[in-house]
Amino acid sequence: MSTLAAARADNFYYPPEWTPNQGSLNKLNGQHALRERARKLDQGILVIRFEMPYNIWCGGCNSMIAKGVRFNAEKKQVGNYYSTKIWSFSMKAACCKQEIVIQTDPKNCQYVIISGAQQKTEDFDIEDAETFALPAEEEKGMLADPFYRLEHQEEDLQKKKEAEPVLVRLQRISDDRHSDDYALNKALRGKLRSQKKRVAEEEAASRKMGLHIRLLPAAEEDTATASRVKFSTKFDRNRKDKRALINASSIFPGSSGTSKKALELESKRRKISAAAASSLLAGRVKPSSWSQNSVSSSRHNGAAVKVRRF
Repeated sequence: MSTLAAARADNFYYPPEWTPNQGSLNKLNGQHALRERARKLDQGILVIRFEMPYNIWCGGCNSMIAKGVRFNAEKKQVGNYYSTKIWSFSMKAACCKQEIVIQTDPKNCQYVIISGAQQKTEDFDIEDAETFALPAEEEKGMLADPFYRLEHQEEDLQKKKEAEPVLVRLQRISDDRHSDDYALNKALRGKLRSQKKRVAEEEAASRKMGLHIRLLPAAEEDTATASRVKFSTKFDRNRKDKRALINASSIFPGSSGTSKKALELESKRRKISAAAASSLLAGRVKPSSWSQNSVSSSRHNGAAVKVRRF
């Protein structure tokens, strides 16, 4: 903002035609210091921003106007309560342009709706709201009675004696807990240090396993679940192969020799294939020669079987 604009915004700019004998700028321009808010000041009315003190029901459209909603209200004095002025606030509702009039009540220290609306009645339970009930007018008058006040004081003293052991114990616990600040700080820092150390160890263990995430500490449930998992061993695989060969063999006695020879040849063929695969992995045999030599042809003419070996 330029200097001239800032001066005009602060109302400190004086035009060249101004002279000190002309008075203030408002007098020179023929306007009030409050501008539009003082347009009815000759009638004793000042326009202000009025905030609704509580929830009300609009008298025109029966809609609720919440507490805290602000209006442009016309403020004027309508009376006095002793030396305290009674102010009246007139405003129009935004929902239906209903005129609402509210006055101050210095006697009861509250606002009173005169016309145009109705206060919303809200009842609540004292225990649910976690508040306390204010004494009624009758109870206020009874407190002036010496006998009633004496009985009330006795009840309060009795309640105090009953609650005193609990309060003393709580106070003692609080004092013991906060008596040594150094010890509390030391324990807290030790706990934080051990926690950081544990996290570092878990991250290191995860990196050794090739993981990029931190594993949680081992639990008994995880150990029990892992113990129930069984992996197949070489013995299980051999037993499975033998059972498959037995199931594939003939059950007739006449062909027992032939089936026995076929089983032996099949086992030898598997051993040769396994040896060739291990040689290939070790780099001792080229893939081309292995593929050529591993070709075997079987001809079954009755009980005759021919196998090509290398």
